[in-house]
Amino acid sequence: MATKWSFSSLKQYMNCPRQYYEVKVQRNYAIRETEQIKYGKEVHKALEDYVRDGTPLVKNYERFKPMVDALLTADGTKYVEHEMALDINKEPCGFHSEDYWVRGIADLLIVNGDSAYVVDYKTGSAKYPDPKQLQLMALMTFAHFPEVQEVRGGLLFVLHNVFITRVYKREYSEDLWRTFEPDLKRLEVSFESGNWMPKPTPLCGWCPVNTCEFHKER
Repeated sequence: MATKWSFSSLKQYMNCPRQYYEVKVQRNYAIRETEQIKYGKEVHKALEDYVRDGTPLVKNYERFKPMVDALLTADGTKYVEHEMALDINKEPCGFHSEDYWVRGIADLLIVNGDSAYVVDYKTGSAKYPDPKQLQLMALMTFAHFPEVQEVRGGLLFVLHNVFITRVYKREYSEDLWRTFEPDLKRLEVSFESGNWMPKPTPLCGWCPVNTCEFHKER
C-alpha cells in the first residue's frame, strides 16, 4: 500500500524522520502550537474570510489588504482554501477518500480557461522560501482542472510584502513529479525497515519528542 503524504508531512519527514514517526505515525506527541503557529492560523482565517465573503480585516491585518487585493484583480473563478487530492494513479479523488495518495489545500486558486494562479500565504520569514509546495499544488491543479495548461504559483510572505513566483507547464508534469520521488522513496524505506533515524539540528529543543536523545531536556 502506497504511503499517504502531503507537502508538509513529507517535509517533516525530511527534516527529521524520528519526529515524523513519533508525531505522524505513532501519534505519541503533538506539535506544540507556538505563538507563531497560532498567529499564522489567525492570519490565514482572516484572509480566507476576506477573500471568500468580503469580511473586513481587523486592524492588525489591514496592512495585508493591498497585497491580497492585487491578486483578486486577476480574471477567473476563485477558489478559497481549495482541497485537492489524488490517488496512487495521480487521478483526482475525494480529499477524505480512503484511496487518496497525496493531498493539499490551496489558500487561493484562480482558474481562467487554460491558465491558473495558485497562491499560498506565508507568515514566516522569506529568507529561505521553498517553492516546491507550489510545484505540488500545480500538479494537483493540472489533475483536477484538465483544461489548465499553465499554472503560475506564488508564495506570498505577507509580513514582508515578498512574492516568490514560479511558472509550471502541464507538458513537464512527469519531470515535475520525478523531483518528489527520491524523498518519497526514503519515506517508503523507513516504513519498510522500521528505521527512523533522528536528524539533530539547533531546533531540537523545540521538538515535542522529548524522549529523543538529542532533545535539550535530556
